[in-house]
Amino acid sequence: MILKEFFEINPSVAIAFSGGVDSAFLLYAAKKYALKCKAYYVKTEFQPEFEFADAKKLAESLGIEMRVIEKEVLADSRVAQNPVDRCYFCKKLIFSEIRTRAAEDGFTVLLDGTNASDDADDRPGMKALSELEVRSPLRECGLTKPEIRKLSQEAGLFTWNKPAYACLATRIPPNEPINREKLKNIEKAEDYLFSKGYMDFRVRTVNGHARIEVVDDQWMKLAEERNVIYEELKGLFKTVSLSLKTR
Repeated sequence: MILKEFFEINPSVAIAFSGGVDSAFLLYAAKKYALKCKAYYVKTEFQPEFEFADAKKLAESLGIEMRVIEKEVLADSRVAQNPVDRCYFCKKLIFSEIRTRAAEDGFTVLLDGTNASDDADDRPGMKALSELEVRSPLRECGLTKPEIRKLSQEAGLFTWNKPAYACLATRIPPNEPINREKLKNIEKAEDYLFSKGYMDFRVRTVNGHARIEVVDDQWMKLAEERNVIYEELKGLFKTVSLSLKTR
């Protein structure tokens, strides 16, 4: 099956939209092939502001209405305590909320941007999507991440070369409780590194100690700027170190 055929069979769809590469291309395809579509963005403590800005920009550029839903996921102890299957509980909360709002708007088919490169065995959240009967057209049509980037570039989407981005909660190791302060400090640190020109990196924390992961070709840049970076981040964390493991 190809995307055009999918939307011929499912002409009216709600799309869980994050502003990332995959959901952006899915939204573009829905705009092109579906008779009716609407984007749903869920703002939680786990999404940084730049993701929300990108989502709004993309939806506006495509002329698609985006409904914004506020959800405090940390109010659920199963998420805040950060067990190994935290993603399952978080996805269940978020997509249940989207499904309810989408039903209010007259949509019965809910889609997400999971692609054929995503490993279902390594993603507890996919169990929640299956239980809620969320469809993943990119995966169903066999589209991989490289293919989606290529098609996005051809479509003129600014997201085509956007680095892969996981939610802020993934920076904190399993079984270490999550709170707003930890997430805000991580977001501030990553925003600063973005402003310095770094791409495709992570600032991970363990009990208040930060560890920066960068790709190979940014090691020398980080080494040269380590002092100024440390001065900027030292107020956010107990210690700041560079991981020997590259992304």
